[in-house]
Formats: sequence, structure tokens, C-alpha cells
Amino acid sequence: MVRTTLGDSCVPDPRRRLGIMGGTFDPIHLGHLIVASELRAALDLDRIILVPNARSPFKSGDEVSHASERLAMLGLAVSGIPWLDVSMIEVERGGVSYTVETLDTLYSEDAGAKLVFLMGADSLVDLPRWREPTKILALAEIGVASRPGAKVDIAGVVAALPTAAGRVTVVSTPHIAISATDIRARVRTGHPITFHVPGAVERYIFANRLYLD
Repeated sequence: MVRTTLGDSCVPDPRRRLGIMGGTFDPIHLGHLIVASELRAALDLDRIILVPNARSPFKSGDEVSHASERLAMLGLAVSGIPWLDVSMIEVERGGVSYTVETLDTLYSEDAGAKLVFLMGADSLVDLPRWREPTKILALAEIGVASRPGAKVDIAGVVAALPTAAGRVTVVSTPHIAISATDIRARVRTGHPITFHVPGAVERYIFANRLYLD
């Protein structure tokens, strides 16, 4: 069962630090979960909220599994992990999913708790070109997952977006060579995905014959 975050189970507390991790999650895999765990520890996050998008502004032409299937897999993946939640905010809003709108809503609904938007180093480079990046930085700090030894050009981001100064923290996370694209291809070609996704997600994929077409 998918858990929706915020008002359902949270006592308002502005000292809490909530990580927000968006994505297509088609499917969610162990790489997502490992990075989430690393970021939670490094950034002192109380919880992390996984937010599947309705339609990414960066992948508008890609075929994506139905939201109900992606939400079902997310619910299975977070089951039994008390610090992980799933929010349906972008799916329910529909249309193109913009981070600034999501953060604005989450900030309003959770009594000013400290939001930390989580992203990969590749996405940070594009942040100045996102919709209302200055407002994003006003609503949330940014936590960046970077591979060991990878160089992240924060100075370049700050030059293009001065309000990013002091709002971005880079965390070196393990390099996990798992991707949703590869998982879908492996299913389509009959290769195993055991240990790529949680066991319950693997069972769901094959029971529902996902990614075969």
C-alpha cells in the first residue's frame, strides 16, 4: 500500500529535516534505495519522501509505465522502512511535474519543516534552467549525490544562480551500476533482475508482465 506523506502521520515540527527525492521510478530499484540511505545519513534527514512524477519535463517523449503500476512498486519497496514514504502529489496533480510546484505544496503542508531536495550531480548542472530555480532554493536546500572522485562544479552553478551559494551540499555516494533503463531492457530480453530491485518489486514486475513490450 502506498503511504502518502505529510498530514496523515506527521506532527508539525519545523526542526524536522525532510528529504524529497523525485523521479520516474520505472521501476524503483536498489540503487535508488542505497543512495537514499546514504543521503539520509550524511544530511541528517528524519525522513525521505519519494515523489513519482506524472510527466517529467525532461522525458516528455518517453513511454512511462502507468502511474498506478509505478506507485504499486514504490509501495512494495518502502514497506517496512519507517523513514521512507511515498507522496502521490505529482501524480494527483497531473500534467508536467515541476519541482517548484511540488516543493511549494510540501512546504505549505508541513508547517515549515526543513526541506532538502535530493538530486544527482548530473541534474545539478541543469538547475539554473529549471522552472523558478530561485524559488526552489528558497523553499529547500539541495542535497547532491555524487560518485566517489567525481568533480561537481558548484562554483559554476553559483555563478549562474547566485542564490545557490551555501544551499548545496554534495555527498559522495557509492557508484551503483543499476538503472531503470537497464532493468527494463533485461526483463525484455530475458535476463535476471534479482538483486537489482527489491524482491517484492521483482515479483510484481513478472506477475504483471511489465516491460515485455
